[in-house]
Amino acid sequence: MLGYLIDMDGVIYRGHELIPGADRFIQELRSRKVPFLFLTNNSQRARRDVATRLQRMGLDIEEEHVYTCAMATARFLAHQKPRGTAYVIGEGGLLTALHSSGYSIVDRDPDYVVVGEGRTFTFEMAEAALNMLLGGAKLVATNLDPNCPQDGSRPGCGALVAMLEAASGIRAFSVGKPSPVMMRAARKELALTTDQTVMIGDTMDTDILGGVQLGFKTVLALSGTTREDDLKRYAFRPDLMVESIADLRHDDLLARFDSPRAAVENERAPRRPSLVGVSG
Repeated sequence: MLGYLIDMDGVIYRGHELIPGADRFIQELRSRKVPFLFLTNNSQRARRDVATRLQRMGLDIEEEHVYTCAMATARFLAHQKPRGTAYVIGEGGLLTALHSSGYSIVDRDPDYVVVGEGRTFTFEMAEAALNMLLGGAKLVATNLDPNCPQDGSRPGCGALVAMLEAASGIRAFSVGKPSPVMMRAARKELALTTDQTVMIGDTMDTDILGGVQLGFKTVLALSGTTREDDLKRYAFRPDLMVESIADLRHDDLLARFDSPRAAVENERAPRRPSLVGVSG
């Protein structure tokens, strides 16, 4: 048995366009009742909004197929300090997740300063957050991505957090990919074991790194930010590299990953041009 954790931007879509063939792979998983989740480090949108966007692109999925870093952050904080308080630099998706987990949003004396993505960041917010941190609040980031590639590029959560870290001398705790907090929680959401989990992503520094660190099988799609030549810069490698998710078949991945003997035989066998094993 295998199940899948699937990045979205660069794997399922680019910008506002579905990557050709992505719908076929997802439909195969749906028709065969294979467990999967879409993972995103974008905390701006609520789970339902992300699902609606994917549905409008033509994917047959439900809200339950989406797992965001905002959800992971809210659940983590609810476990650490139930019914706590947070000062939030972020937008609707993060606020909704925190409220759903029993958190109150405050503008003074919070337990946590929580930072996510957003277009409304101001210096006044940074100043307020800094003074709260110096007053004893803990700094939590939904992720440490330095930029957001959507609609061009803009500073991401990691860039905002870096400024607060430098000003306060306090290091943030990050929950989103590649943190094991989010990726392990997503695996458990699907009731998978480590050996049954396959991470499909386009970014070495988040998707593949997180999968490697947790012992998941990893598939790098070259349809996003990473190019084949980039791999020489990394000390770790994905188990499999494909041009896009359209090159994947569930049966092929079962043969490769689900049985140690089958994986050895598959490693020795000639490969289709679109499927390139790169580990080892």
